[in-house]
Amino acid sequence: MNRYAIVLAAGKGTRMQSLDPEHSKVAYPILGKPLINYVIDAIKPLSFNRISVVVGFGGEVTKSLVEDQVDNVVWQREILGTGHAVKQTESFMKDLDGETLIIYGDTPLVSTETIKQILHIHEKENNDLTVVSAVLPNPSGYGRLIREEKSRALLAIREETDCVGYEKDIDEVNTGICVFNNKKLFSYIDRMDQNNARKLFYLSQLVDIFVKDELKVDSYVCTDMVEVFGINDRVQLAYASKVMRKRINNKLMLSGVSIEDPDSTYISQDAVIGKDTIILPNTTILGKCVIGNANTIGPNTFLQNVTIGDENMVLSSWISDSTIGNHNETGPYAKLRAGTIIENNCRVGNFVELKNAHYHDGVKSAHLTYIGDTEVGQKTNIGCGTVTANYDGFNKDRTTIGEECFIGSGTIMVAPIKIDDRSFTAAGSTITKDVNSDDMAIARARQETI
Repeated sequence: MNRYAIVLAAGKGTRMQSLDPEHSKVAYPILGKPLINYVIDAIKPLSFNRISVVVGFGGEVTKSLVEDQVDNVVWQREILGTGHAVKQTESFMKDLDGETLIIYGDTPLVSTETIKQILHIHEKENNDLTVVSAVLPNPSGYGRLIREEKSRALLAIREETDCVGYEKDIDEVNTGICVFNNKKLFSYIDRMDQNNARKLFYLSQLVDIFVKDELKVDSYVCTDMVEVFGINDRVQLAYASKVMRKRINNKLMLSGVSIEDPDSTYISQDAVIGKDTIILPNTTILGKCVIGNANTIGPNTFLQNVTIGDENMVLSSWISDSTIGNHNETGPYAKLRAGTIIENNCRVGNFVELKNAHYHDGVKSAHLTYIGDTEVGQKTNIGCGTVTANYDGFNKDRTTIGEECFIGSGTIMVAPIKIDDRSFTAAGSTITKDVNSDDMAIARARQETI
């Protein structure tokens, strides 16, 4: 069975109250990942033949988030409803055999397993249209499912603004997720009209049309409403973030990771963390982090797109786009960024900043140091207050420090410069010339006592 997916992501998100008039609603992040990317991650494992995203308001932003993950990005230039959005894919979808899933881009909590089950029911029952519904104690804001009283057969979906009388009291609502027989979807899509309070083309109108033409229409009742929870404002965004955070933390703890305070720990869905690693309070781990076994991370630590090996301590530090090997100590209050590599058995101490630096095995810089655009050989010691002056106002140049060197406290190395193996620099020196192996460089004024 061929399968296709259309992700609707053209809405304005007015209730987000952003100062940016072009801010895409589905670009708002949860744990560092945009809403729409959660949806795409949920559907991709199910081997869809084609995934299309319909963008509109803030469409350039949305397009940039998804274009390398989906097959088509289609524009809805006028925001005229969900049916109109789906119609924008007609030119390349209408003649395809198979089933088409339609899902909103602002439902980040939906799971792969739930979507798989929806598709399974649709195909097993040979439906022409399967609507995903949920029962809510407070259905305000949602379209209602209208059923035949005795048989409970689905007859129509009524948008809330069009509900009359008892229809407003119905607690079974339309989640917006549905599965169509693809050819029948596009053969009927032009029969939608704007005869409703908001003058929009609602995709849900096809339920009524399919029923009247005696096509097979049924519903899948989602037992966990959280899965189909849509984001319309920042209160709902915060709620979804809390649900997602709990899911992720619980999964990690059940896999062998210790999280001392899950309520103060924020970990990306894309993070991979090994067994016996301990995450201390107020730690944030975002992006595609890969963390090995038996590490101690935190407290008060921020990691983003970081690879960390085994048996490290990362204490109260800020690290991004960097790699740390095994048996290292980082922090407290260290900052590593921009492609820094720390190999094994190194120490990066308090108030040390590394930018695009490479520490080989056994390098130590204990405190109050800036090392940028620098290669440091194994077993070199970098004294307190050392600075690599890598920027001259126009260009950034590299510093190369060899193996088993001793860089005295307060040394300033003005790049480009090379300090060979087993060399020394005297404390307080400003080094502007290369230093040969086994030499000691002193560059400071003679002390005078008056």
